[in-house]
Amino acid sequence: MDLAGTVEEVGEGVTAFQKGDRVLGAGFWTNKQGGFQQYTIATAKFTAKIPESVSVEQAATVPLGVMTAAIGLYHTKDRGAGLTAPWAPGGKGKYGGKPFVVLGGATSVGAYTIQLAKLSGFSPIITTASPHNTAYLESLGATHVLDRHLDSAALKKAVASITKLSSDIVYDSISLPDTQKVAYEILSANGTLVLVLPSSVGEPTDGKRVLNTAGSPFVPGNEEIVAGLYANLESYLASGVIQANRVEILPGGLDGIVGGLGRLREDKVSGAKLVVRPQETL
Repeated sequence: MDLAGTVEEVGEGVTAFQKGDRVLGAGFWTNKQGGFQQYTIATAKFTAKIPESVSVEQAATVPLGVMTAAIGLYHTKDRGAGLTAPWAPGGKGKYGGKPFVVLGGATSVGAYTIQLAKLSGFSPIITTASPHNTAYLESLGATHVLDRHLDSAALKKAVASITKLSSDIVYDSISLPDTQKVAYEILSANGTLVLVLPSSVGEPTDGKRVLNTAGSPFVPGNEEIVAGLYANLESYLASGVIQANRVEILPGGLDGIVGGLGRLREDKVSGAKLVVRPQETL
């Protein structure tokens, strides 16, 4: 799903890109559009140029993470909180003074969610993470970083000590059963909980809304949000409004993926995105 590289050829009618451009884009689960290969086909409206200040490896961390964050926040139907996107008229800074909670701020999706929340004006922006990621997440826009090991009662108390306003939106970028439980308990009545995995919290009560977002632009209904995002992504990255994830490059090209998945399974990756260069495959 995450593509980044150099344009080798453009299709008929494509005018925004030319041979030699460095680009990032959204892949798909097909042989022609997948990312685990040296050459692939990208969809122009889901592609953006990479600014000179961003490496190809950094750019490869952007697509799926930022799309999942954006769709979860700005989709207007059953896949998002229905907020006004910052690239839409009146959207930038619209939610100033309103609190925002994101669980798992050091995940790829969490890091992009923090940055989009800041662009939308939310404050305070409260997130959970391992303490060693505090400075990193504050640099992205988090105003408060709470220890991810706090239980639900302690976390709820900590959030209440930061803001007396209701937590109307909670984004759980981890969405395992235990984090969903915590997120749901933090959520105020009539609020919206955004998940990246299917819900395990049961039937919502107190007017709460629980939804499962999907980060692919190829899911029906996601196209408009993603196209709007990509139309602004180059400028966001160039200005630093959106910063790519921190990167760790795995050696051996595609052969490095299995080891990387093992580290992820063992929770040994924190605050960085694992990236491979397919052309380095032995």
